[in-house]
Amino acid sequence: MGPEWVAIIALVALFVIGTVLPINMGALAFVAAWLVGMYSLDLDEKEIISGISGDLILTIVGVTYLFAIARNNGTVDLIVRTAVKGVGGRVALIPWVMFAVTAVLTGVGAVSPAACAIIGPIALGFAGRYGISPLMMGMFVVHGAQGGGFSPISIYGSLTNSVMSDAGLPNSEVTIFLASLIVNLVMAAILFVLLGGRRLMGMRVDPDDPDTLDEDLHRGGAVVPARGTGASAPTGTRALGVRRDQILTLAAFVGVAGVALAFDKNIGFVSITAAVALAMLSPNEHKDAVKQIAWPTVLLVAGISTYATILELAGSPEFVGNWAAGLGVAALGALVLCYVGGVVSAFASSTALLPVIIPIGLPLIAEGGISAGLFVAALAVSSTIVDVSPFSTNGALMLANKPDSISEPVYYKQILTYSVIVVLVGPLLVWAALVLPGW
Repeated sequence: MGPEWVAIIALVALFVIGTVLPINMGALAFVAAWLVGMYSLDLDEKEIISGISGDLILTIVGVTYLFAIARNNGTVDLIVRTAVKGVGGRVALIPWVMFAVTAVLTGVGAVSPAACAIIGPIALGFAGRYGISPLMMGMFVVHGAQGGGFSPISIYGSLTNSVMSDAGLPNSEVTIFLASLIVNLVMAAILFVLLGGRRLMGMRVDPDDPDTLDEDLHRGGAVVPARGTGASAPTGTRALGVRRDQILTLAAFVGVAGVALAFDKNIGFVSITAAVALAMLSPNEHKDAVKQIAWPTVLLVAGISTYATILELAGSPEFVGNWAAGLGVAALGALVLCYVGGVVSAFASSTALLPVIIPIGLPLIAEGGISAGLFVAALAVSSTIVDVSPFSTNGALMLANKPDSISEPVYYKQILTYSVIVVLVGPLLVWAALVLPGW
């Protein structure tokens, strides 16, 4: 049996075990990486360990450390109140605002993980405060990032268009961008309907009163005035003023976003630098913030990223992709490639996958009569909608920043269940919508 098959079988085994038993899948992935790497690929242990995604781990550590400090000093709560005021207390609009903001960030050039790292913790803070489904809110952020992710000036868009140009394919940047945006909007709308969005539509709250949400649920969505000083009291004056440490934390957020996006610096390094600076200003208040770093998620991501490298070294994606390209029916080969992109990207980097999988599909375009733009759009969307997976960067960031209203095992299972549905159904629907009509 070739190493590509060994790696695939081991992947299935660790996924099944990690789903059935309450064992961190990252730990299982480390075991699988060691065994497959040592005994099937003849790698030494240093080569196996080199597959750990230090960049992603640092991002999770830095971002969750910074937002732990922000939660401790009330800055996250301040942001939540301010944003709810901005939408007139209409809770149903909050997830869509998060979707739009994240889409704009990636659309103008921010890398998807950076946008999710910036918006995710804030969005999930809303979820915890206002009774919004954490799964819906977290996935809205990820789908927003992917929705804007293929604009002509974005990272994904520039990469995909460059690969198409190098392969001599016609320019289809608008087709790819609109396909990604529409698919992710549709998925967000489905989540909104299924996860309580209709209930939120009748809800309006006073963001300055922490007790109004419960009252609002019982009073049918009426606006509840601030208590204590009468309905005409100015908001934000009842022990809700902005403190100096909150102003510094807000400045740190702006600084992190600016440095990471404008200067293309690693958001993990920037976030942890800002967190350390804030901790030094109030060391006693934030001495336990490091305990709030999402360490189980760090283990999960470290193990899965290591095993993703083993899969690549074993040649498993290329093996399946080449087999698909060699099928007699072009449309069937395109479907298999969409699934290859979806499955592999759920565990690995979408950015690294796109330049590999698009060239594999060139024979289908040249000989099978498939529209180049629509086929590449299908591959691109299939390979990125699965970033909701808790094993991918974006999904892991949502898991790492879960609100206190839900336990990590429960939230992990929710994200995992949703990502499995997306991986199983998403590529098929995308293929049916984009490839079949142009075949």
